[in-house]
Amino acid sequence: MTTTQRPWSERLEIVRGDITCQQVDAIVNSANPSLLGGGGVDGAIHRRAGPQLLEECRKLGGCATGEAKITAGYNLPARHVIHTVGPIWKGGDQNEDELLAQCYRSCFALAEKHGLRSLAFPSISTGAYHFPLDLAASIALREIIVGLERLPYLDKVTVVCFDDRTWTCYQQALAAYKERTGT
Repeated sequence: MTTTQRPWSERLEIVRGDITCQQVDAIVNSANPSLLGGGGVDGAIHRRAGPQLLEECRKLGGCATGEAKITAGYNLPARHVIHTVGPIWKGGDQNEDELLAQCYRSCFALAEKHGLRSLAFPSISTGAYHFPLDLAASIALREIIVGLERLPYLDKVTVVCFDDRTWTCYQQALAAYKERTGT
């Protein structure tokens, strides 16, 4: 390992806060398929970014579940917004786990393509889409760690948890991952 490549554990952080305040290259928006704004994280990002974000999103033609598209950040402290559409929880037998994992992979692919060095993720699909929080946290952290290992130039990936329950669940999932892998 070179001195510029730090282990993933030094480049991952889990915080409680507002994703729209993160000073990173890109924040991830847990969007709906239209990309035209909505409630929760999606609505908050659109409100803070300003009307230019909606105008750019209108030109993207929507986004399929598991995929991601990138826009400018406009009035956000982040330079970009990566919009990804998580799966709606339908009981767990509709490929929801793989679709959620694909959201993270798609985001990391865009980060690599655009040379981004720092990202902030919300808890994708755990709000209005009702994905079980403990399962979503485990999938998210697994995919984020794989992304950090694959892209050693990434300086920082932050998981921004809106509330204490989400923060606690992500901390527990991280502890379980470290215990399972011995890291």
